[in-house]
Amino acid sequence: MINKRLLVKNLLAHNDENSFYDKKLRIDLSNKEGKAKFLKHICALSNTNPKNNSYIVVGIDDEVNGIIGVDFFDDSKLQNLINAYLTNAPIIQYENIAFPHLEIGKVVGLVTIRAQDGLTALRKNIWKYYGGTVFFRDGSISMPKAYDVEIKDVNSQIVEQLEKKASNNIEHTLDSVVEFLARKNQGLEVQYKVFKEQFVICWSGKVKHKNTETYYSRVDIEMVNEQVRLFYSTLDEVQISFDEDSFSILEFVELGIGDNQKHHPLERQTLRFFPNGTYQLENKILFNPPYYDRRTLHHIYNTNLSLLNKMTNGIHLKEQELMDLRQLPETMLICQFNNVGEPVEKMKAHKDLLKAYPDTYKAYKEALRVLRKVKYNS
Repeated sequence: MINKRLLVKNLLAHNDENSFYDKKLRIDLSNKEGKAKFLKHICALSNTNPKNNSYIVVGIDDEVNGIIGVDFFDDSKLQNLINAYLTNAPIIQYENIAFPHLEIGKVVGLVTIRAQDGLTALRKNIWKYYGGTVFFRDGSISMPKAYDVEIKDVNSQIVEQLEKKASNNIEHTLDSVVEFLARKNQGLEVQYKVFKEQFVICWSGKVKHKNTETYYSRVDIEMVNEQVRLFYSTLDEVQISFDEDSFSILEFVELGIGDNQKHHPLERQTLRFFPNGTYQLENKILFNPPYYDRRTLHHIYNTNLSLLNKMTNGIHLKEQELMDLRQLPETMLICQFNNVGEPVEKMKAHKDLLKAYPDTYKAYKEALRVLRKVKYNS
């Protein structure tokens, strides 16, 4: 079993970027240019590493090779993007790796690429890359290749040794469990569960009891023997259930207008553990968006636009306007689901201004995360 935190350290210590791994400060999948560049690297790493895993490490300052971290990313449909744009698409997995020194909410992203038999190429045009283009790694660069295209195994022994050095041990697991248990001093409830005598899942959070149901907020869930963070949110509430063979996370998103707030099921993630030392992650989107009177939503939408215009013009916001601003990402998300105006585009256009209001900006990023999940599922 591989300790992913050790694996990241081993990759960063192995000279510079090379033909079996790449490192990025961040990846941006919100536009075609960002998607195209990500697909280029996936294609190149797949073709250059036919017999071994290859990797992209996200959240790294390239100049000093330092671990900066990125926001938690839980896009379970990322494979769909790969399958849509690449022929003979590799199997990829994006994992959030916890590092203790990073600020709360930050992780290192680890993309694992496993090539399939045969050549990987772009299926269709995207940005400035044409369908049919084949990419390979030339040292630390992903380059198109039009001739002398041959798949060779040159890295499998090196990668095997790096992965072997990252094997987990009981000390690393116990250290992580002890670190989690210490969170009780922060007023959080902490639990752990061992599955199949191998996998250890720890979770912490604020417990809330509503009617006969138990919810967690400020949730952090990790598979500590692999140092993989399974779920993290300071805003949403979740329900946790488990038996001897599985661990399930049911995520809710709170949406509504004014005081009429309701919890809507968003996604269920289930880890199933098997006696042979393997596990499988299943994701299912459950979200049904709330619908409201369109006249009411148009009024809210115009009010939000007025707030954004005031911010653009540097006009001081009154106390009530600041309260409305805190709710702006949620109400704009409701407008988006109800096809009122262009709420997401308007928020993105004012992204830099929203950063001056930390709670609003956090809610803005959460709204985009929910929208991305629902969009991919539909």
